[in-house]
Amino acid sequence: MSDYVKPYEGLTVVSLEQAVAAPLASCHFAQGGARVIKIERDSGDFARKYDQAVKGSASYFVWANHGKESLCLDIKDPGDAALLHRILDTADVFIQNLAPGAIGRAGFGSEVLRARNPRLITCDISGYGEAGSYQDMKAYDFLVQCESGLVAVNGAPGAPGRIGVSVCDIGASMNAIIGIQKALVARERTGQGSAVKVSLFDTAADWMTVPLMHTVYAGKAPQPVGLHHPSIAPYGGFETSDGEVLAISIQNEREWKRLCAEVFGQPDLAADARFSDAARRVENRATLDAIVAGFFLTKTRAELEPMLRAAAIAYGAVNSVETFADHPQLRRTPVTLENGETAHLVAAPVQHSFEPAEPEFGRVPALGEHSAAIRAEFADCAVLAS
Repeated sequence: MSDYVKPYEGLTVVSLEQAVAAPLASCHFAQGGARVIKIERDSGDFARKYDQAVKGSASYFVWANHGKESLCLDIKDPGDAALLHRILDTADVFIQNLAPGAIGRAGFGSEVLRARNPRLITCDISGYGEAGSYQDMKAYDFLVQCESGLVAVNGAPGAPGRIGVSVCDIGASMNAIIGIQKALVARERTGQGSAVKVSLFDTAADWMTVPLMHTVYAGKAPQPVGLHHPSIAPYGGFETSDGEVLAISIQNEREWKRLCAEVFGQPDLAADARFSDAARRVENRATLDAIVAGFFLTKTRAELEPMLRAAAIAYGAVNSVETFADHPQLRRTPVTLENGETAHLVAAPVQHSFEPAEPEFGRVPALGEHSAAIRAEFADCAVLAS
């Protein structure tokens, strides 16, 4: 696809960012062809030092920062602050996720920046928003999972659990991308930039809508049920005779009848009064799960999978991360690390018909790698003349 033009080409995104939420958002625009200038302290984004899992580089940093330019600035320094203002005066998007209130105190509040550059789109990512008694609270992903009740509906019975990836950071990042894209469309129509506000807590709260409605309107919150489902049965993971675990999800009467007749070989089980509709199956879940578990233990995974497929039963393997790493559906894209070595990230989850079949990722920048070039590019003409 020789005439391929990336959709964000020509856009300049400046991101005063750290950790996950803002970097992951700006990385989306880098993948789409935007110039992304990552502003870092001299000590660097602390995510650079989360781990050394990827051939010496940090896993989160590699994932969320490829394709960017790294500029080291001290925004408390008047000269560096003036430089950042000059960059932002020509930019299209500004993203930041500093501590609450820090960006305003430094003179880079959204309204100030858009007064200088009316076409600028500003995106502020916070923990709890910019109003209310929690606005100044530190908001790491795990803490927001706790505050929003996410941990209360995850894990096993009697043992609520943290979701094993930084879902609030990731979700806030996705919401930031959606918000910025909407603002870009609005700017095409009006010529004016706008402010985008996103918080980790609002993101988690949105996901908690269904448990919240059950609590407020039905008087009972869903409880953590491990691999099961609070209102569907049979639903969960069941061990096979060779020690594998297969999960099934039976969501309607047709599937239930097929499971009984074509997999279990017991068509009469579907009409058993204890299991004859969805509510009764949930009410008698323990008995039903014992029947399913007993059958699964008579078959190996290799024997069960073709039976489930032939009966059009929704199922999946309960994989380890090691097994997932070799999954036949897993797509990967190479990326060049700071040290010049190559690693493979998961490929972009969204595919477009206008893109090459395997679009490439940009390289991961070293700390301050582009500082000299960017400082020269945006040098104050008055200073140079003097």
